[in-house]
Parts: sequence; C-alpha cells; structure tokens
Amino acid sequence: MNEAPLPPAAAKKTDASPWRRRLPLLGGALLVALIVIGLWPRAVPVEVSSAVRGPLVVTVDEEGMTRVKNRYAVSAPVGGQLRRIDWKAGAPVTAGRTVLATLETSGADLLDARSQAQAVARVKAAEAARDAARAQQERAAAAAKLYGTELARLQQLFNQRVLSAQEFDAAQMRATVTQQEARAAEFGGQVAEFELEQARALLSRAQPGGEAEPLVITSPVSGRILRVWQESSRLVPGGFPLLEVGDPTDLEVRIEVLSRDGVGIRPGARVRLEQWGGAAPLAARVRLVEPSAFTKVSALGVEEQRVYVVADFTDPLEQRPTLGDNYRVEARIVTWEHPDVLHVPSGALFQQAGATQTFVFAGGRARLRTVRAGHSNGVEVEILDGLRAGDQVVVYPGDQVTDGTRLHPIKVSER
Repeated sequence: MNEAPLPPAAAKKTDASPWRRRLPLLGGALLVALIVIGLWPRAVPVEVSSAVRGPLVVTVDEEGMTRVKNRYAVSAPVGGQLRRIDWKAGAPVTAGRTVLATLETSGADLLDARSQAQAVARVKAAEAARDAARAQQERAAAAAKLYGTELARLQQLFNQRVLSAQEFDAAQMRATVTQQEARAAEFGGQVAEFELEQARALLSRAQPGGEAEPLVITSPVSGRILRVWQESSRLVPGGFPLLEVGDPTDLEVRIEVLSRDGVGIRPGARVRLEQWGGAAPLAARVRLVEPSAFTKVSALGVEEQRVYVVADFTDPLEQRPTLGDNYRVEARIVTWEHPDVLHVPSGALFQQAGATQTFVFAGGRARLRTVRAGHSNGVEVEILDGLRAGDQVVVYPGDQVTDGTRLHPIKVSER
C-alpha cells in the first residue's frame, strides 16, 4: 500500500528540527570557547635586546675644574707705601719687563747689620736656586726631546700595525708628561731669576748710600695677570700679597672623585672632558692621583671621602682657546676598556638566590638563565658566561615575567 506524500510545509519542518536541537549545543560550545579564551593567559608585553659583541668602556664620571698649572703670587718684598696698581685681571705681562707694582721705601729697615747679613744670605740662596732651576730646565728639555723623538719613531710602527695600541699610548703619555715638565721647568727658571733680582735689589738698598728710589716689582713670568688682590695705594708690610700671575693657556684639570673610585684610576688613563662650553669634547690624560683624601659633605648631608685626580690636556690649544682658569667641566675617566666583549644592557640582569640571572626570549617564551657578569659601566654589562652573541634578553622584566611565561616583544632595543 503506497503512503501519501507529506505536504511541503511538513517536509521543511522535519528537515529543520535536527538543527534546532543542535543550536543549544553550539551555543554552549561557543560560550565555553569564549570563557577559555578570556581566561587563557595573555602574552606579556616586554622590551627585548640582543647580546652583542663590541667595545666596552668603564668610566668614572665626576665634575672637575680647570686651573693654571704654574701660578705665582707676587708679594711686597719689604714694607713700604704701595702706589696704586692699575692692572686688571687678564692683562698680558712679560717676565722681567712688565712693572707690576711700585713700593716707596727708604730701605731703613734693612740698614742694620742683621738685616744686611740676611740680605746677603738671601742673594746667595737665590743664586743657588737659579743654578738648580737652570739644571732642572736643561734636564727636562733633554727628556722632552728624547721622548718626543721616541714617539715619532713609534708612531711609524703603530701606523704599520707593528706596535700595540697600549705601548703607543704609554709612549704618548711619556712624551706629554715630559713636555709638561719642560714647560714647568722653564717657568721655574723664570721665577728663580725674578727671586735673584729682587734679592739683589734689596741688598743694594741695604748698603750705605744705597738706592733711595722706589722699589720696582716686575713680573716674574710671562703670561697674564690672574688676580689683583690689592689695587689701592696703602702702606703694606713685607710679604703682603699684591697680584697673581700665570699662563692661562697652560691648564690642567683637577677632578674630585670618591676615594673608592680613585683606587682604580691609574696615571696615564684617558679622560674625556665634556660640557665645557665647546662643540666637541676634549681629551686629557691622568697625571696624578693625590695620595691624601679629604672629607666632604654631599648635598644630601652624607659625609664622603674624596680625592683629587689631576689630568693634563692632550688636545692642542687651538681646540680650547677660550677655556680659562677655574672653569667647570664634566670628566669621564676611563678605568677599563676592551675592544671586543659580549655585553647586554644592565637592566636585563638581576640578582636572585645569590646568582646573576636574566630572562632569554626564545620560542615566544621567557627562559630563566644564570650568567656570569664582568665589568659594567652602569649602562652595559660584560657577560663572561651564560649567553651567546645574538641571544635576546628581556630588559627590565616585571613581576609578571617568570620562567616559561609567554612574551610579546613590543620594543626591540638597537645598540
């Protein structure tokens, strides 16, 4: 017996019923999927940087002051009436020619036998000091010539890559130091000649019938007047300071550093001088780390032990024509450097369980790794073991970053 066919409306209703029964299941599955997606841990955004090989320089950064190396305080050799001094700071002077001050004195204070004997002894001492200064000047000039010739010879070897950079730097330092010593010896010779002339002038006034004319004080050295301590006319005693003269182009830098930093600074270390007012930094080399420290109270009220580091300019005078005495500079003293080391940003390292560790970004996740760190300049840290060149490390990881955490690098540091 044949069944009668269903009406079209009934057929559509029968076909749609299975989908209606599946809709709740599909909705529930979708809801579960949304809940899982919402609760699934998201990748933590981080900044990463690569471990790279390259030069690393460790410096001590402190403020310093320039100062004239060789300065001379001109004082009244005897008591008398000082005439007004018209000189101003910055005026050029010539050794033995420029009259700095004039004293009106009859010499009565030197006419007694005791003062006359003292004047004779002073002349003999000045002559001996003059001879010693001449010998020192010749010795310093010979040493400067020798090391200058040696530097010129080593320069050729260095250009041919036969000599190491360290040996060439040492030779350059010796040549610079001896040149400065020769210049200081020349200054000392001028001062010795001035002292002798002053002693002879006082002795001649102590003799019976000696000079009654005013005592003229000339400049002991060639250079410029740095300070005028007494301008007005007045009665001054013997030894009263009048002016200070020196050569403002013959400068050095005195840098104040913490004593614990001064221990690691060696003579000959490179110094980079910045923020002095010029367009480019200046180069200098450490000549001396003073052996005695002093106590200084910081701006925060903390007592600190500090020591002075003295450095000589190595750049020519043409690069700093306007730099003068007591000018402020910012110094970077090199305590260690290497041309090729593996290093990472210091913000990528942290201490945990007594070890230095970092997070390496690999396979989209953070991997905790223990490393061995070396020298650091505060920005970059030398890596001795634990990383390879090209490894990406997480910089400044937060509390959300742990071993195995999914990461999303939002910034890649380029160095």
